[in-house]
Amino acid sequence: MTAMSAPSKVRLDVVVVGAGMAGATLALALAHGGLETALVDFMAFEEMAAPAFDGRASAIAFSAFRQWRALGAAEAIAPHAQRIEQILVTDGRAPGPASRPAAGAWLRFDSAEIADRSEGEPLGYLIENRHVRAGLAAAVRASSVRLHAPARIVSTERESGSVTVALADGTRLIAPVVVAADGRGSPLRGQAGIGTVGWAYGETGVVATIGLERDHEGVAYEHFLPSGPFAILPLTGRRASLVWTERKARAEALVSCPLEAFEAHLRRRFGEFLGAIRLEGPRFAYPLGLQLADRVTAPRLALIGDAAHAVHPIAGQGLNMGLKDVAALAETLITAARLGEDLGSEAVLARYARWRSLDNVGLAVATDLFVRLFGNDAPLLRTVRDLGLGVVNRIGPARRLFMMEAGGAAGDLPRLLRGQSV
Repeated sequence: MTAMSAPSKVRLDVVVVGAGMAGATLALALAHGGLETALVDFMAFEEMAAPAFDGRASAIAFSAFRQWRALGAAEAIAPHAQRIEQILVTDGRAPGPASRPAAGAWLRFDSAEIADRSEGEPLGYLIENRHVRAGLAAAVRASSVRLHAPARIVSTERESGSVTVALADGTRLIAPVVVAADGRGSPLRGQAGIGTVGWAYGETGVVATIGLERDHEGVAYEHFLPSGPFAILPLTGRRASLVWTERKARAEALVSCPLEAFEAHLRRRFGEFLGAIRLEGPRFAYPLGLQLADRVTAPRLALIGDAAHAVHPIAGQGLNMGLKDVAALAETLITAARLGEDLGSEAVLARYARWRSLDNVGLAVATDLFVRLFGNDAPLLRTVRDLGLGVVNRIGPARRLFMMEAGGAAGDLPRLLRGQSV
C-alpha cells in the first residue's frame, strides 16, 4: 500500500528499517504470517528501482526464488529472471566457450546433474537488482505492510517491552522488536553497540551490462585471471552482467574512460567466443571487502542482510545470505507470535541467532578463503588450486554437493526456502 499520513502513535508487531531487497522481503513475509509490520526507508521504492541507482545484477539461489514464489512476489520478477543452467569456472589466462574451456584448469557445474533433487530448478537465477526491487515494491504495496518511504528516522528509543521509532513527520512506530535491514553502514547496528570485523581487499568490482551477438545459453562464466576474477553472468535476452575485478586505480580508470576505450579494453579481456559485444548502459564501481557483525541480535533488535554481513561477490552468496536471514527470522517471529511470546525477548531472538550465526560465519570465512586462494597468481598456489579444480570436476558427488549448497537447499532450511508458507 502507498505511504500514508498515519496517527501519531502506531502500535505494531515489527518495524523493519531498510526497504532494500532483504528488508522488503522480510516485511512481506511477516505480513503474510499475520504480523502487523511497518517498513521504513529514507528513499522511495521508485528511486531504488531506477536503472541508474544500482546497476548490479544478483545470482539468486533457487531456494531463495522459491521464497518469493511463496510470498507472491515471483510473478512480477520472473519475466526478468534468467535461468543459470551451467557455471563454468576456469583458472586459465583468458575467457573461452563452455564447450571448449580455455587453457588451464576448469570446473563445470550443470543443473541437469541435480534435477532429481532440485525438482528441475536451475542452479540459480540471474536478475537485475532494479527488477527485483520493483517486483518486491509491488508486492509490498499490495500487502498489509505499513509503508513509510521516503521517511526520516529522528530517534529510536528502547523502553521496557518495546522500541519506539520516531519519524520526522511526527509518527511514532511502537513495536516489541525492530529489524535492522539498513545496509553495510547500519546506523541501528551502531546505536546498539554491535561491532564488526572485516577488511578491504584492495580490489574494486567494475559492473556493467553488455549486449552479445551470440546466445549465452544460460551459462555463467567465472574466470580467475592474474588481475582478478572476471565474471560474465547471463541476463535475459542476448545480454550479460559483467563483473570485472581490478585494483582500485585501474577500476576507476575503466569507469571514467571514454566508451570507445572501455569497449576496446573489454574486447581484449573478453575475447570473441560470444561474438561482437557492446556496452549497454552506465558503468559502476564497487569497492570489495568483508564485514561481519559481532552478533546478529541486541536487546529488541535483529540484524539481517548487509547489516549483519557483507562478503566478496566471488561466490554470488551475498544477497542469498540475506534472504536466508529473512526466511529464518520470519519463521522465528511468526512462530513466536502464534505461541503468544514477546517477539523482542532475548529467548526469541536467541533462536534466530542460533539458526543463522554459524552459517553466516561459515560462508564469510569460506568466501574469504576463496578470494585469497584464487587472488594469488604465485605458480605453486596456482598449481595447487588447479589440481583441486580438476579433482572436484572429476568427482560427481562433490560437484552435486557444491551445487546444492550454492542453491541454498542444504542444511536446516526454513519453510519459506522450501517454498512453503509459514
